[in-house]
Amino acid sequence: MPFETDDYLSRHVQVQATDLVKKLDELAELMVPDDSPNLALYREMLLTVVRMAQADRSRWDAKILLQTMREMEHAFRQLDQFKHRRKVTVFGSARTPIEHPLYALARTLGQTLARSDLMVITGAGGGIMAAAHEGAGLDHSLGLNITLPFEQHANPTVSGTDNLLSFHFFFVRKLFFVKEADALVLCPGGFGTLDEALEVLTLIQTGKSPLVPIVLLDEPGGSYWKDAMGFMERQLVENRYVLPTDMRLMRLVENAEDAAAEIDHFYSNFHSSRWLKDRFVLRMQRILHDEAIDELNERFADLCLSGRFEQQTHCEEAIDDADLQRLPRLGFVFNGRDHGRLRELTDYINDPAHWG
Repeated sequence: MPFETDDYLSRHVQVQATDLVKKLDELAELMVPDDSPNLALYREMLLTVVRMAQADRSRWDAKILLQTMREMEHAFRQLDQFKHRRKVTVFGSARTPIEHPLYALARTLGQTLARSDLMVITGAGGGIMAAAHEGAGLDHSLGLNITLPFEQHANPTVSGTDNLLSFHFFFVRKLFFVKEADALVLCPGGFGTLDEALEVLTLIQTGKSPLVPIVLLDEPGGSYWKDAMGFMERQLVENRYVLPTDMRLMRLVENAEDAAAEIDHFYSNFHSSRWLKDRFVLRMQRILHDEAIDELNERFADLCLSGRFEQQTHCEEAIDDADLQRLPRLGFVFNGRDHGRLRELTDYINDPAHWG
């Protein structure tokens, strides 16, 4: 996400208190390490709080900002210890009973993901969430709990451990469900599960969240996700509310092994993505051979606003994180619209037949 300074915010503070900006600069420089690239960002955060204080918003507004900042800072700090591990967020009903086939399926899913050294993130509740954590075990589990006015307990796997975080606001918790996820698996559930499924699809479809595999998991012969996808095809695609290719953002499977295989395949060559000014970059673990690049430019030309796909064996300038500069990458001027086709492009670069 590119950073742009809020000049209006800075001018407002300067008008209100001529020496306040100087003091904020001194405070930021005092707090931030000398080699940090984030000095300007922290300065803007301080300016935001100052402007809020100058306006003296309602107590409720001030509490919302304070609670949000506290929760996010605490989550950043707690999750830092897991930052180098791939994680899969699993959604599903908290009401699924232990004897239900979906409970056993979610438990097997947790076991299967753990064998691939993937951490399992859930809302830390019962049902599908408890089953996935039970299968994964504590070392491969993260729980993002929500505090409610009535008594609320986390499931036994993560309760009382450093692998459990509690949130006051649903929207902050949702942010971390998606931010930390390298993949998402959605099991059948109620309004909350459908809300999470549609929000995740919206974020990826609009490019507000990075492209990750979205797996819809149901029991063999189950109709939950088939019916949901049928509704989307009939009502959303046929009425042109979404692009036909948007349906390719998700994959339907009926067993835990296929869910894990879908995630493993997604990262067999694709590593991650980022915007670099007007160019979109796909980081890879292996280069593509010349013939594959030529074919790719023919098959996926519709994704380019201009120019062609260009491959680099590494990052030639210090414009990426140090541990990522060594990775080969595929850059192009992405139209920013068709993320379903972008999902198909990842399948292409993940095919071993195209590796150099």
